[in-house]
Amino acid sequence: MTDVSTSATWREIHAQPAIWRAWGAVLDVGQLRDWLAAQDVAEVWFCGAGTSAYIGEIVAAGLEGQPGPRLRAVASTDIVARPQAYLRGPRRLIVSFGRSGNSTESIGTLQALDALTPHWPRLHITCNAESALARDPRARVILLPEATHDAGFAMTSSFSTMLLTALAIFDTSCAAEAVLGRLETLSAELTRLLPGFHAAAIAAPPPARAVFVGSGPLAFAAREAALKVMELSAGRIPALWDSCLGFRHGPKSFVLPGTSIWIFPASDPHTGAYDADLTAELREQFPQSIITSVPVPQPFGDLWSVPLSVALAQVMAVVWSGALGLPVDDPFAGQGTLSRVVSCVRLHAVVPR
Repeated sequence: MTDVSTSATWREIHAQPAIWRAWGAVLDVGQLRDWLAAQDVAEVWFCGAGTSAYIGEIVAAGLEGQPGPRLRAVASTDIVARPQAYLRGPRRLIVSFGRSGNSTESIGTLQALDALTPHWPRLHITCNAESALARDPRARVILLPEATHDAGFAMTSSFSTMLLTALAIFDTSCAAEAVLGRLETLSAELTRLLPGFHAAAIAAPPPARAVFVGSGPLAFAAREAALKVMELSAGRIPALWDSCLGFRHGPKSFVLPGTSIWIFPASDPHTGAYDADLTAELREQFPQSIITSVPVPQPFGDLWSVPLSVALAQVMAVVWSGALGLPVDDPFAGQGTLSRVVSCVRLHAVVPR
């Protein structure tokens, strides 16, 4: 068993409340929204790879139907693989998320934009001042506090702070002057929740399999939660995610005795009714599994509560990683298969057609 309390990942998870508070006090939301309005685009794309891509999926799902530009999640992995299919047509704003800002796909996306659509505006949200994203001369750059540049393998404070930064800018239902108050409230809530998350993780031994489900933005929170468990267990705990209604359509076959299932319930009564139905159904059908409806406060609705829900999975994944005897900050040490910054992808030149 590994002592997880000495790991950078453990410290980075527990640093999130202080980071959010301090960042909210200096983030100029009004100026950034003015800059966004001046771009005069009909569509905004949220881009990134892995966890950074999931941020875009959470934002786009949570703000579906909001007045203003259409919001769309387009993974940088898709853009790099098929740039000619994506980078054409009307002018869009490309928002890129990156903890390191130096992954091969981040660099490849910039190269594809330079080659095919250099006139499209760019907004980069990154944790690394020395990165390709931070140094792009064609972009407006939001550089997050240095503390968000996680040293551990898994993205934790980087994920939550990039997500909350995007919500501060793009969630127009929240007045700019109210953003700081929201971040302070979320900070206080996570501070209160973390000890309970730790106790729950210690009480539950590493499961044979894990499932996370939710609806709307919480479905993509479930995706990030499942990834954290797989990453920090070095794949020893297979984890699946889905929407609450989608889970019955085949993915439920993943559940075997010993599988633990976590449901992120929605605050909307209509959506929440489907979440409750699934919870009851799973408890009846799988009595040998632990089915947990995660009791996370949602003072500002599902979308802004995502960092609180995902924090549960962050804590559980670290505790289980330690229980499996893995080095939490580098679970794949010695394997040569996964690394903190993806850099093994060979980029191919983008030639305008």
